[in-house]
Amino acid sequence: MKLFKLIDNFIVKLEEFILSYAVIIIALMVVGKALSRAIFSYTPPFADEVSQIAIVVATFMGISYAARKGRHISMSAFYDLAPFKARKVLSILIPLVTSIVLFLLTYYSALYVVNVYEDGTVTSALQMPKYYLYLFIPIGFFLGGVQFLRNMWINIKDRDAVYLGTDAKDYNDKEKEEIVEETHL
Repeated sequence: MKLFKLIDNFIVKLEEFILSYAVIIIALMVVGKALSRAIFSYTPPFADEVSQIAIVVATFMGISYAARKGRHISMSAFYDLAPFKARKVLSILIPLVTSIVLFLLTYYSALYVVNVYEDGTVTSALQMPKYYLYLFIPIGFFLGGVQFLRNMWINIKDRDAVYLGTDAKDYNDKEKEEIVEETHL
């Protein structure tokens, strides 16, 4: 069990590192390109590709991180109005279905990456193999699927609370004081 905790902590730190730097790179490339165009009437040809790579990395590597923190997009109108038992059942079924979908997407995106690899295409400005860009897609889907399974498991294991993520209890179960304390740094 200690090994899994160690691996999980490593993955969290790696996700945070990757996501942080991807966002910084996106900002630098977009702002740098705009300033370069305004000041020098020149845009570096690689700026769009680097931005695109960083966006793909942030998007797909962010799936697992958002699931862990309970910050994924959800349509919660009916969920919020439901009683505890219904929310508990939904908190088990929704992550199960989501993880199945993410594992299917992992499979199909991996097939796509293999196809792009076999084509041997490269990006136009950086001349980098295109499959490097797409490698993060199946990795992100797989880590997201694993994280949603963990979310399902924590809801099965703990019968007294509903979890939106392994690191996030359902806000419907919290006292108003707890919510206020969490929103302030």
